[in-house]
Amino acid sequence: MATLCEDLAMAVFTRPGLHKVAVLVRHGVIPLELGSVHQVFGRARSPRGGRLYEVVTCAVEPGEVRTDADFPIAVAHGPEALAEADTVVVPASHEAEATEATGVLASELREALEGIRPGARIASICTGAFVLAAAGLLDGRRATTHWMSADSFRALYPRVRLDADVLYVDEGTVLTSAGEAAGLDLCLHMVRADHGSTVANEVARRTVVPPHRDGGQAQFIRRPVPEPRVSSTATARAWALAHLDRPLTLRELARQESMSVRTFTRRFREEVGMTPLRWLTRQRLEHARHLLEETDLPVERVAADCGFGTAASLRQHFHAALGVSPRAYRRTFQARDDGEPDDGADGAAA
Repeated sequence: MATLCEDLAMAVFTRPGLHKVAVLVRHGVIPLELGSVHQVFGRARSPRGGRLYEVVTCAVEPGEVRTDADFPIAVAHGPEALAEADTVVVPASHEAEATEATGVLASELREALEGIRPGARIASICTGAFVLAAAGLLDGRRATTHWMSADSFRALYPRVRLDADVLYVDEGTVLTSAGEAAGLDLCLHMVRADHGSTVANEVARRTVVPPHRDGGQAQFIRRPVPEPRVSSTATARAWALAHLDRPLTLRELARQESMSVRTFTRRFREEVGMTPLRWLTRQRLEHARHLLEETDLPVERVAADCGFGTAASLRQHFHAALGVSPRAYRRTFQARDDGEPDDGADGAAA
């Protein structure tokens, strides 16, 4: 009994039953990236209102850690947090380090990473990917980082299949994201993978950010916000979302903005970062995921309501995007709902 009490007293994570997330920060950490991890995972709640994650910040050495702003942060935990974590997130650092310059990990940082328990999920934000690559975690895998660091990354880590044109890459237990805002997208993606679109969408709603940006979306959109007095495609997108059950054509979408198909397609890509038809497929898939998670509608009805027409078409798109069938996806989230722990105290405070 005494040993158990001592172990609990020494434990970094103190909330049994929650998914444990450790954020490993270095000198020069970007506050926005650190805050995004806490914001997304910290706000995720079960349908009964209980917390789903416990998030702690750690460093190679606990104590004061410099940021790239005019204030430091006090980090209470050292690398021992990594041995307990289910997910480890490595943000970027804006201070020049050997990792970013030469591809060599400092011995203390390497030892800290070696302490991550087997099977844990590891993710990076922005140039945090340099740390994962230097540790050999990205060899032979697809990965991404900030587009401005792509050439340096390729030179240092030729064994990594870098894709600098996307927001994030999910390779199973190892995930990487691009610049600062893309880290928020990646965290929402992980919450969605863990607990479904309803939980992730609620976090996004509380945080006032888009609920889902596809990982394959381009990092660098030259005109993300329409210029003054220049028409956008927002009306067409809103109209499409209200008519997902219908077959929709480019001509119909362009008509909502009184544009030619050519102008609409160009403007849409500039604003959204993908073609209208690809975006439309993604929205249909998101709606299908929501219906499979939250309703008992037959798969055939889900396919019709989402505009896929037939169950076979839905299965084809679902398997291509997620690697599972709609029925298998539904079973997964029904099982999670049945077995989730109830945390009433956190629900009352949410």
